[in-house]
Amino acid sequence: MSPVLDLSINELFDAFDNLRVLIIGDVMLDSYVWGRVERISPEAPVPVVNVVRRELRLGGAGNVLLNVQALGAEAIICSVIGTDEPGDRLVGQLSERNLNCEGLIRSDSRITTIKERIIAGSQQVVRVDTETDKLITVDERTQLVARAKALIPSCQVVIFEDYDKGVLSAEAIAEITTFANEQGVPTVVDPKKRNFLSYQHTTLFKPNLKELREGLKLDFDVDDPTDFGRAVDALKEQLQVKGALITLSERGVFIDYNNEQHRLPAHLRKISDVSGAGDTVISIAACCVALRQPPQIIAALSNLGGGLVCESVGVVPIDKSRLKQEALLEYGREG
Repeated sequence: MSPVLDLSINELFDAFDNLRVLIIGDVMLDSYVWGRVERISPEAPVPVVNVVRRELRLGGAGNVLLNVQALGAEAIICSVIGTDEPGDRLVGQLSERNLNCEGLIRSDSRITTIKERIIAGSQQVVRVDTETDKLITVDERTQLVARAKALIPSCQVVIFEDYDKGVLSAEAIAEITTFANEQGVPTVVDPKKRNFLSYQHTTLFKPNLKELREGLKLDFDVDDPTDFGRAVDALKEQLQVKGALITLSERGVFIDYNNEQHRLPAHLRKISDVSGAGDTVISIAACCVALRQPPQIIAALSNLGGGLVCESVGVVPIDKSRLKQEALLEYGREG
């Protein structure tokens, strides 16, 4: 284990700019259609939405890319998408934002995930998902692992961003993790249900409370330190991970890493939307792990960032300057 670096807040935020971060997982498109409802359809008892504007955004692992980029690091996507028109639009979104696509694979046999939301006023009327959750083919998995292995040596951290859409499998996770460990590159995980127990020997594992309960098939009292501690111990033992960062929603966060345990309360904020907060948390945590920061700083800065993005409506990446300003006020490590 590399020694912890004692950096001031200013030094830490400057150091983010020198990182290369590989994000492996399910990247997708979020489509938004805003409109007005003024009548009910004569064809069926449903509202007719008159479209005012449309917008495309990066979704899934794409929001982690944007958060990592917003911190100043280079964000590199490693994923499999279709050769279809939504795939072209996704590549366009990545290119427009100057995101590194060296690890992106196009597949003739796969559709690109797109989630379309129809919004009337401030009310979501319906969401239409075009997607598959089937695992990528063996050949595509071989290509994915090869791309990851080619990129990992030049990166300082790997993020597994799993949405259970089929890009990540137990075999790919094991092969990539083993290689990263051999290269001394830490791995940080944002899990979902299907592969929850496949992330063996990773560096930092970040489930939320619901994912922890479902993944371990274990009930526990989060407000009882002893009972909750047993659950975290069970997680670390089953996965043989070096550390766990558990997001606890309005209760804050808990970290168990490098022989330290810290539970930090949530910051009091005016919550507008919790969407995307987990993506911000994993991005900040991964960059801090890459820079060998102590557990309390990893948890505190991630917790701070997750709270900040909840003040904005919709999924938005972190504002680095505001995060730095609040971190200086909170921790005063100016250097």
